[in-house]
Amino acid sequence: MSVPNKSVLTEQIRTEAERLGFFKVGVTRARPLPSEERLERWLADGMQGAMGYMERQAERRKDPRRVMENARSLVVAAMNYDSGDSLRDDPLRGRISRYAWGDDYHGVVRARLEELYRFIRLQAPGASGLCYVDTGPIMEKVWGAESALGWIGKHTNLITREQGSWFFIGVILLDLELEYDAAERDYCGTCARCIAACPTGAIVAPYVLDARLCISYLTIELRGPIPRALRPLVGNRIYGCDDCQEVCPWNRFAVSSTEPAFQPRPGNWMPELAPLVDLGPDEFNRRFASSAVRRAGRDGFVRNVVVALGNSRSSEAVPPLARALTDPSALVRGHASWALGEIDCPEARALLEAARARETDLEVLDEIDAALAHSQEAPEP
Repeated sequence: MSVPNKSVLTEQIRTEAERLGFFKVGVTRARPLPSEERLERWLADGMQGAMGYMERQAERRKDPRRVMENARSLVVAAMNYDSGDSLRDDPLRGRISRYAWGDDYHGVVRARLEELYRFIRLQAPGASGLCYVDTGPIMEKVWGAESALGWIGKHTNLITREQGSWFFIGVILLDLELEYDAAERDYCGTCARCIAACPTGAIVAPYVLDARLCISYLTIELRGPIPRALRPLVGNRIYGCDDCQEVCPWNRFAVSSTEPAFQPRPGNWMPELAPLVDLGPDEFNRRFASSAVRRAGRDGFVRNVVVALGNSRSSEAVPPLARALTDPSALVRGHASWALGEIDCPEARALLEAARARETDLEVLDEIDAALAHSQEAPEP
């Protein structure tokens, strides 16, 4: 479908997007993915970890026209989520990635994106399109970098000169010809602060992230055990990690979001760890209703909590970890065993010995044995 005045319509889209709360919009042509070989190499190296959907969707990700056959343009819109709040250093409280402090962005951003799509259809009757907010086989960051929206930093997040990287991305595929942007240049230069700041060394090379090492992957996407060698590096991060963005110089230009939905919920900003151990499935779902934190699932989230308690190495963590040793989830019990081994006090060792006598799950028993062995190797406090 053609539009009589592509320039006018494109400017109208930008203006309406700004009214809807998007601070910047990029527009680019639908075509094969410019970095197709990088995606193939990343997948071939297994860096997607257990995210099997990345491989299943690979062919569709390589060209948006495989998602929507008649797609001609991509409108890529950025919505700021930075509340302006900062974290404090308290090992007995959990750190949640700031994008998840408020309401679930999927619903908020998608609603605005669909409103923008309806506006486009009013201006161009008969136009068709699809809206995506981090839920489909669309490489949002790549297409944002192919437009004037921003560039992909060495930490693999999209960065804008106007507001840094604290923003969500929404994409509309359209069967319309629009006026296209020139791609933004890369302004990272020689800076490598994000690479140095990553706690696990997940940024294995500039612009290459090994998800298997990334704390966001470990605490959100990974459904099984967190590798033991990486657990101490997780610290008190119980959902995601922002370290690479926290140190990015471009985030000095960040501004506070005016979107009420992205303001921190009381329970999502530095929550006390101990009570989170006792969250059952129903309470977890109630507490994190309409929150991105639900993606981790109850067992995965409590797994993260007990790892954080272990990393506190505080005697105050022993009582909640004792309760976690009787959790219905073997995943939680196993990580609680490891955590008690990290605290290494007589009470922790006694709890592990008692748990060993009653435990029947082989993987949990292995965790208990490893924790007791670690305890025996450590010097007396």
